[in-house]
This record gives sequence, structure tokens and C-alpha cells, in this order.
Amino acid sequence: MVNNMKYSNKIDAVILWVDGNDPEWIKEKNNYSNVKGDSSINRFRDFNNLQYLFRGIEKYASWIHHIFFVTWGHIPSWLNTNNQKIRIIRHDEFIPKKYLPTFNSNVIETNLHRIKDLSEQFILLNDDIFILNHLKETDFFYKDLPKDFYVEYIKKNCSKRHSILRKNYNNVLAKHFNKTTFLKNNFFKILNIKYGFHNLKTIRYFSMYQFNDILSLHLSQPCLKSTFFKVWEQEYKILDIACENKFRSNTDLGQGIFRYFNLFNGKFIPTIMNGKYFTVLDDNTRLIKTIKNQKYNMICINDSYPLKDFVKAQNEINNSLAYIFPDKSDFEI
Repeated sequence: MVNNMKYSNKIDAVILWVDGNDPEWIKEKNNYSNVKGDSSINRFRDFNNLQYLFRGIEKYASWIHHIFFVTWGHIPSWLNTNNQKIRIIRHDEFIPKKYLPTFNSNVIETNLHRIKDLSEQFILLNDDIFILNHLKETDFFYKDLPKDFYVEYIKKNCSKRHSILRKNYNNVLAKHFNKTTFLKNNFFKILNIKYGFHNLKTIRYFSMYQFNDILSLHLSQPCLKSTFFKVWEQEYKILDIACENKFRSNTDLGQGIFRYFNLFNGKFIPTIMNGKYFTVLDDNTRLIKTIKNQKYNMICINDSYPLKDFVKAQNEINNSLAYIFPDKSDFEI
């Protein structure tokens, strides 16, 4: 339940991180160099700025109960593992042995419900997400339901991998949901004043029988652990196949499948997070200005562009994060 002061249920956070410079991890990864999949450097490159996510949590989301820090086994040298909020979780502590080792974040995310003592309501973060301003429990959950949004559209000029993943999702969703029934039962969650101009995207594709793309802001994702269990129970075979992929592959299913089950079952409260997704570019003027002005509560700084000068971009971004978070948190040694 919710009152005006505090959200009563415990909400955990899960952070995924990989140290792409760890020689032992590299050695293990190289054992699978002949395996097909996306093993590009961008998937594993570290910007060395994870401490700013922890500083943001301490300053602007101190209500988070526990932080489950999920890694292959490596730990940042600066991380204070004695902090009572932190739980270090290795892949082999919760991912079934037959899926290991894995270098596929989709596999890791798909198995998060197996983490011991993880709360029913948790927030999935990644190491490229940063909290820049005050957040409340009720920004993520209300009356035991995740805060989320349904905005339907057709993504043009999308990558081949996105198209394949979208097809994988639709193949599963079509077995469980009927769009006409969904629209009828959840009309005011599908078109909602809180979505603003995004409603126009949904209206445009209202009459189409099939589900299309569902907008994602690539920010934090509020999750229900029970939904993970339920979807695994109903779709074990296809999830099992997807989790065999050592690297991102054409049969993947990411954590988005659990989000979609919540959306299509109407298990969400309409809202849109005050956040913004950025891709690291050769010119990051806009990103740096956004960070220093703390315009958004949360941002994602995604590393997917072939940078001409990685070190330059890294220094510019990290200096701007240090500008708003100059002091160490209790999560740091």
C-alpha cells in the first residue's frame, strides 16, 4: 500500500556489470570465439563510471532496500562490499549451470528471478544508467503494480537484430493475447493523458490486428519477480532455447518479454519516467549539458556507436558526472 510519505513494500535494485578488461574473463570468452553471435567490443566495454550510478542511488534513491550487483565474478576495486545494502551475485549463483558461461545480457536478465532473497518488486538497472535527480518509490510502483506505459508504433529503419527480437516477442505474445480483447479491457491504460503526444503513435496503429513495437525508453525497468516465474512456467521451451545462446543471437528473448506480459495483462499503472536515452557520439555536447543541468531524473548513456576517440568521449562524460557527483558514496572504499 501507499501513503503520502512512504512506500511500504521493499524494493530492490539489480545492477548488471561486466569488466571487459578482466584477463580471466577474456580467457573464458575466447574459448567460445567460434560460437556465432554478437561479441562486439561495445557489448563489454567499460566506461569506468559505474561509481556515479551508486552515488546517484545514495543521493536520490536512498529508499532502495538492497542492491544486487550481478557479475561474472569480478568486482570493481573501489566497491565497498561491506556496505549492508550490497549483495554480490555471481552468475553461477543463480543461472542454471547448463546456460553457463554466458556472455549474453539477455540470458542474465531472463534468469533474475532465481536470485536468492530478491524482492517481489525490483528495479532492473544496467551499468549505463545514471540517476540525476530525486526519485520516489512511487515513481516505479503503486499498489503493488509497476509504473509503465503502453505506446505502440512501428519502428522504421531498425536494425536486423531488433527486427528479429521483435518477431521473437510477437511469436510468444500471439499465443497468449488477443489485441481486440486487450484494447477493450485496458482502454484507459492504452490511451492515457500521462503519455502526452505519444498517444498519437498508438492511435495511428489502433486498427491493426497484430501487436507492433512497444516503445521503450531504455531506462530502468520496474519488474515483478512473480511474472518471471509465470512466463517461465508457460514458455519454458522457448526461454530454454534462448538461454543456450552464449552471445546475443537470433533466438534471443530479453527481459522485455516479462514487461510485455505485465502490459498485456493490464498489470501496470500508466506513467512515463522523466528520463532520456543517449548514444555516445564523437560530439557529446548535448549529453554533457544535460548531465550538468540535471534536466532529467534518469538517463541512459548507451555505447553502440563506432567512436573515433573512445578515451576522449569517456573523459568528457565522466568529468560531467563528476561535476554533479564530486563526493564518494558509502558504496565506495
